[in-house]
Amino acid sequence: MEFKLEQYLDGIYSGDKRMIGKAITLVESKKSAHRELADELLRNIMPRTGKSVRIGITGIPGAGKSTFIESYGKILVQKGHRVAVLAIDPSSSLNKGSILGDKTRMEELAKMDKVFIRPSPTSGFLGGVANATFETMLICEAAGYDYILIETVGVGQSEVLVADITDAFVFLKITGGGDELQGIKRGIMEMVDLIFINKVDEQNRTLAKNTKIELMRALHFLSPKEAGWKVPVLIGSALQSEGLVEVYEKLSELVALKKSSGRFDSVRKEQAQKRFEYWVHAFILQQISENNQAEALYNLHKKNASELTSNPSTEAQLFVSKLFKK
Repeated sequence: MEFKLEQYLDGIYSGDKRMIGKAITLVESKKSAHRELADELLRNIMPRTGKSVRIGITGIPGAGKSTFIESYGKILVQKGHRVAVLAIDPSSSLNKGSILGDKTRMEELAKMDKVFIRPSPTSGFLGGVANATFETMLICEAAGYDYILIETVGVGQSEVLVADITDAFVFLKITGGGDELQGIKRGIMEMVDLIFINKVDEQNRTLAKNTKIELMRALHFLSPKEAGWKVPVLIGSALQSEGLVEVYEKLSELVALKKSSGRFDSVRKEQAQKRFEYWVHAFILQQISENNQAEALYNLHKKNASELTSNPSTEAQLFVSKLFKK
């Protein structure tokens, strides 16, 4: 069933979760027939966006991201906030399929009136986020959700791209992996705003405290991401809701610091510029695919690059030069 712009807007502004989901599906669509309406929708909601706190949560598979978000989301609701959870699922590189099981793992949170949960596939988009996550956030903000939690795919160093669309970046760590710093990429450590050592109980509490000391030592050698902010390393259990109130307090301190320094708005502008650049690249490739002459030229140079008859960067430069010369 097709909906008109007014129906989408009325649904978003009234908090109709079904229509919010339909609007997100619209902006996720790659069909050219949907793009015009999606763009018009996004233009209309812009005045109502930008008033949330955007938090990215990352960590290796098994770190307890979904459990953390469910427990943390319930604390946010108790404090009077409306929460949108964007749970990103990894898509198959072969058929782009995705399990989209995060909503079932947050069963209690999903039942709350002030919570909206949206699982989205990455569809091959790098960086542990979906290609329309930024636009999805805007829709949720326009619907009145003042906390946006993004559960990202634990994919390694490319995971730091989530920092380009959030105000705070939380890294979940667990103990028991041998060398506690092994496998933690420097890029992630440079991007984090808070580290939470999860799944701590009486049996591993001493080990967790030692892990905390090692992480704090590692952070000491890195330049601070935010002036005046020392990255906290907290320990607790998301399953038992231990330590999560302290996470809320620390992240609130960070947001207040960024707003008082002017960094909050400046970073938001930088993020929007990066999204502009991303979509410029995407739309240029789309225009190429819709122009027979340009597509033939593109395929010729791509073939030369793939067969290594020439350096791929050289072929790309030749293609772009010929494209804009035409």
